[in-house]
Formats: sequence, C-alpha cells, structure tokens
Amino acid sequence: MIENTKILNLNKHNLFAPERPAIIKTVNLRKVYRSFNVETVALESINVEIKEGEFVSIMGPSGSGKSTLLNLLAMLDKPSSGSIAFMGTEVSTFSDRQMAQFRKRFLGFIFQNFNLIDELTILENVELPLQYLGLPKAERRKRAMEMMERLEVAHKKQFFPSQLSGGQQQRVAVARAVVTNPYLLLADEPTGNLDSAHGQEVMDILSKLNENGTTVILVTHSAQNAEYSQRTIHLFDGQVVTENINHVN
Repeated sequence: MIENTKILNLNKHNLFAPERPAIIKTVNLRKVYRSFNVETVALESINVEIKEGEFVSIMGPSGSGKSTLLNLLAMLDKPSSGSIAFMGTEVSTFSDRQMAQFRKRFLGFIFQNFNLIDELTILENVELPLQYLGLPKAERRKRAMEMMERLEVAHKKQFFPSQLSGGQQQRVAVARAVVTNPYLLLADEPTGNLDSAHGQEVMDILSKLNENGTTVILVTHSAQNAEYSQRTIHLFDGQVVTENINHVN
C-alpha cells in the first residue's frame, strides 16, 4: 500500500537516474471512443514512464490525444485496454469510488479555467480538498493559510473568485491543488487564459514546486512553457512520436 509521504529537495542532476522510482508507468495504453457505429481511437499503444521528481510536458496539435492522456493519468477516465501503474499499484482496474479516493489522497489538479467555486471565498476554495480528506477545521485553516501565504494570495482570503484578476485566480487554483501535498501535480494548459506576464508567474510557481519535490505533468501548446520541464513527450494522432530531454540548469 502506498504511504502518503513525500520526497523533498530532489537533486535535479539525478532526475534521470535509473534508480529513481517511477511514479506513473503506462503499458500499451489505448483509449477508444464509440458512438453508434463509429469508433475513434484517441490513444494507441502509449508507453510512458514518469519518475518521482520529474517535470514532464506533453505537447501535440489539437486532437493529438494530450487531454485524453492527462485524464487517464489523472484517473478521471479509464483506458479501453493497457495498464496504468501509480507507484507500482495498478489503478486502471479500480472502481470509480477507488479512483476518487486515490485522486483525493495523491493527486493535485490545475485547470485552464481555474475551476474555482464562485460561491466560496478564496480561503474556503483552498480549504476544500482538506475538508474532503476529513481534516479538522483548525488544521484545514492553518494549512490553507500557509499555502496562500506561500503563493502570495493570503491577503485576499475573504474575497470571492470574481473579485480577483486571472493571475490571482490561477494562484489560488495552484494553492488549492497543492495544499494536500500531492505526490503528483497535473496541469492542463494552466496559462491558457492568462497574459504572458501572469502566465510566466504560474510557470515559475510550478518550477519552484518541482524543485521542492513535486512531480509535475504539464499539458501545453506552448514551447516556451515546455522549456520549464526536464522532458517533453510529443503526441501525434494518439501516439508518442518523440521524447526530448530539455536543458536542466
């Protein structure tokens, strides 16, 4: 059984060492959508391995299967065939309830459209994942405030999402995603609705989180954003066509 612990302060120069364990590994992953008599193959024979502490980008044109792959890795959907192992545990055969429990404990998500709840304050939005985990109110408040301080939005704690700029809303979304100290952070075009300055801020935050030990998978159309990662996986027509090792400072 996976323990909810975290490896911190990883040495970036050893990210690709063979002894580093895989946090996610897929084998012959396939996803097919069927409608009436039409069959659409979204992913075919996907074999990827992402190690603890990596920052990996997934790129490709529209319709290449990026979001489908991210949804499978995030356990938001199930493959048609093939396997997905998370820290050695096969998860592709989990029930919907098991997948939901697994997501709450081990994964964090950042979305292009922020997905904040308009009726909740910023503090309540960040606290929400901790409430799902059953933490006492005092502990939830303490952890949420610490994360908001770290992302420089604590002074907006009583504001509602509509009262914040896009960049501030995405900072809150990042705080909510990482407040549970997840093993894996998945980001789907997190800068897509931001201007270049705020987009760079979000990418800098993701880079710092990765430096502190969080494994990050980023889906992006932006080659500039992909440069923040150590490795880029390129998809085309539902298949991996290339994998590039990026420069690591």
